[in-house]
Amino acid sequence: MNILVLGSGGREHALAWATLQNPKCDRLICAPGNAGMAEIAECADLDMCDGGAVVRFCEANAIDFVVIGPEAPLAAGVADRLRAVGIACFGPSAGAARLEASKAFTKEICAAVNAPTAGYAHFTQAQAARDYIRAQGAPIVVKADGLAAGKGVIVAMTEAEALAAIDTMFGGEFGAAGAEVVIEEFMEGEEASFFVLVDGETCLPIGTAQDHKRVGDGDTGPNTGGMGAYSPAPVLSDALAEAAMAQIIRPTMAEMARRGTPYQGVLYAGLMIKEGQARLVEYNVRFGDPECQGLIMRLGAQALDLMLACAEGRLEDMAVNWADDHALTVVMAAKGYPGEYAEGSEIRRLEACPKDSAHMVFHAGTKPDGGRVLANGGRVLTITARGATLAEAQARAYGMVDQIDWPEGFCRRDIGWRAL
Repeated sequence: MNILVLGSGGREHALAWATLQNPKCDRLICAPGNAGMAEIAECADLDMCDGGAVVRFCEANAIDFVVIGPEAPLAAGVADRLRAVGIACFGPSAGAARLEASKAFTKEICAAVNAPTAGYAHFTQAQAARDYIRAQGAPIVVKADGLAAGKGVIVAMTEAEALAAIDTMFGGEFGAAGAEVVIEEFMEGEEASFFVLVDGETCLPIGTAQDHKRVGDGDTGPNTGGMGAYSPAPVLSDALAEAAMAQIIRPTMAEMARRGTPYQGVLYAGLMIKEGQARLVEYNVRFGDPECQGLIMRLGAQALDLMLACAEGRLEDMAVNWADDHALTVVMAAKGYPGEYAEGSEIRRLEACPKDSAHMVFHAGTKPDGGRVLANGGRVLTITARGATLAEAQARAYGMVDQIDWPEGFCRRDIGWRAL
């Protein structure tokens, strides 16, 4: 098969890497790709949010299957355009992608099926939002309604922080994403990520993970897109996962189908777990980043078979074959992230890191420059390792981190601490 992976981050590098392990893959193209993806696949300069351009590229290159990595092309309807011309693709329609593209829509769905989630209110005017915060008090959670690249959520521990978040969002920092806000009750507990493949009817759980959102060791400092992750998540037991399927996932998917927007792709449910009960924090309509890297390393070549079955409506015939192991990912970011940071610094000694089924450096924000690899983003590398135990996976991952020569970068040194 000729396969196209859309995206340029660590998630897409991992998906491309797993796809290449599968003998079904004859030709692999990544668009736009990055320096790491360029080492294993062809890279194409393509606007991944332009559905017409993606379709024309697929037709010109005889692409059989498209894997859509990020949320923006999904919200833009790229999957719809591909399916309309008969090209198989992995990723939900624009209508189904509203589960991530609009937090208010997700809350509406949860209310319709009585799925456990945080209490909330939805606002289109700043003053009404401020009045609500003053009435509710803190801690409280303020979310931009639309897509804000993982940065539109403020967990405000004080009323002043919450009011400042309202000013930021309605002031335009997140563009159209912040034109409406959802304000939620603060949920206590431990958060975990639950990944489920859905083909419109069948729901197949494919794994769990936990990530570290705060920039600093000990979960301190501002929220980020994620500084590391590990899989599986010990807090999400088999019994809890099945309860989440019964109370949250399957009812949501049935309601989406009932509304004429059946879901097809991976559904990522962020769950808050307290006292043996799970409540929905939010849905994402794609693999998380960096959770994807560890999950996909553990799945290996079968990831392509599962994604194909999902796209072709064959999930009821599939099973996931798990090794009894653990994976851990450490994000190396540019100094200053998640604030201002410099781009263009050279990353050396990447070749010193092993590349095998237990060790991989997935590139997140890099670009090739002749024979050099340059930093080209905030989160730049996602160093991922597997082990028989989480401690072994952690030791292997940090062993690779210590091989890399990049003084302009930094990482947390405690990824996995909660489980360990």
